[in-house]
Amino acid sequence: MIQIKDKHDCCGCSACQQRCPRHCITMREDSEGFFYPEVDTDACVDCGLCERVCPLANPGNPKHWMEVIGAKNRNEDELLGSSSGGVFINLARNVIAEGGIVFGAVFDGSWNVVHTYADSIDGVWAMMGSKYVQSDINDSYIKAERFLEDGRIVLFTGTPCQVAGLNLYLRKSYPNLLSVDFLCHGVPGPGVWHMYLDEIRRSAGGTTRPCEDTNRMVITGISFRDKRIYGWDKYCFVVRGSTAVTGESAVLMSDVYVDNPFMKGFLNDVYLRQSCYRCKCKGGVSGSDITLADYWGVKTLLPDFADNRGVSLVFVNTDKGKTAAERLDMDFCAANINGLERYNGGMKAVLREGRRRRTFFRELGDGRSFSAALNSALAKPWYNTALHGLRKAVRRIIYKRTNDEDRNIDASATH
Repeated sequence: MIQIKDKHDCCGCSACQQRCPRHCITMREDSEGFFYPEVDTDACVDCGLCERVCPLANPGNPKHWMEVIGAKNRNEDELLGSSSGGVFINLARNVIAEGGIVFGAVFDGSWNVVHTYADSIDGVWAMMGSKYVQSDINDSYIKAERFLEDGRIVLFTGTPCQVAGLNLYLRKSYPNLLSVDFLCHGVPGPGVWHMYLDEIRRSAGGTTRPCEDTNRMVITGISFRDKRIYGWDKYCFVVRGSTAVTGESAVLMSDVYVDNPFMKGFLNDVYLRQSCYRCKCKGGVSGSDITLADYWGVKTLLPDFADNRGVSLVFVNTDKGKTAAERLDMDFCAANINGLERYNGGMKAVLREGRRRRTFFRELGDGRSFSAALNSALAKPWYNTALHGLRKAVRRIIYKRTNDEDRNIDASATH
């Protein structure tokens, strides 16, 4: 029976729920807005299947990649519609051309991030672009298994822990499965995401005039990584919408990522899932065939291949992944891997979990808004400010003494 005593030991992949033969596991939302398994002990027969498919209880062995390449999509719309170099849509097109199925994360009608599948390229478009919220995997493993057993090619994309959960759930290798994960920084939860969305709805964003009736404002589009304004390395968080009163379409919010509140909290590790701070699924542990990432640092590491419309890193992990990568119709180059970890924070297995996270969720528990809780979490503690001032004062004293000594030496030398 799966029992979560420490929340660092559950990544929320729901493999346990989907594998349970008695359907006695339910994913329940906790006070932080993350989902964890809850077992109906009266219905459980203690078969142990839930424990055997847990990727954190059964971590794989680290596996080094076979090769690393840089890649750029040649199609302008696909490149700009992607978060980085547009590799995913190219992989998906090849799979669908062979009658296959593609699994990925999309927004539903309430702007929850959910996993679903598509058998057409039109359906794949909604899966493009980063979504910095943990997706509800629902019954995607069950559906993927059925397609695989029917002989369909399946491209399954997800976080490293979701791919690890799929591989354990399946319990055997399928030659018709292509699994793709990405260098994952960590995932915020649906609860925090919807608190932020509610603030956007109430304020109607900052780049246009307020809606006439903010309670009836309808969001029509969200992009965490919009490259069309300032390019790939200065991407924007953009929310588009319309009002029920006028029906007028508008950009409700457009922030460069470093200025956007939600992205600030995400990039500063304020409200990630607890298991993300001690990730056990990176470094090839997930068993993915391909790992995708932004080629941050390409301007320094490989300047001739740099492109502010986006460049991807493709980590080829298996022979199956190598075959899939070789079929891509893209511009390629051998990646310079020197210093990759310095530019790609997603390669780190351990993130800092501490004061900021505790402060944020404590403030939410006290009834404060998302923005107020985030501002408190990101505020520098008084002792940090005092220490910074002390260091500056000491440097001034040392500088003054050094100058005084130099002047005394110069004066002695003239006599």
